Amino acid sequence: MRKYELMTIYPIEDDKYKAGIETVRTDLAKFGTEIEKEEPFGDRELTYEVKKQRRGRFVLLHIKANPAKIAEMDAQFKFNENLLKYLFVVKDEKNA
Repeated sequence: MRKYELMTIYPIEDDKYKAGIETVRTDLAKFGTEIEKEEPFGDRELTYEVKKQRRGRFVLLHIKANPAKIAEMDAQFKFNENLLKYLFVVKDEKNA
């Protein structure tokens, strides 16, 4: 298991946000990923329009995941229509 930071951006509408974050949590659990911490970053203006949205709700997830499953999770997240953008970043083991 390796530590990652997963930055996610959802629509700002509450129902779409709740559906999106719940789907992400379910998908992560399905791949055996452990969520260590969730940090909401609030609503922010997007630099460019994404899926016809100009604002998004940002959430940073600190996770432990199997590196071999990242590509599969990436493919699964593309089906989540309430997830505007996401990015996996490997955490530096020295500072983790």
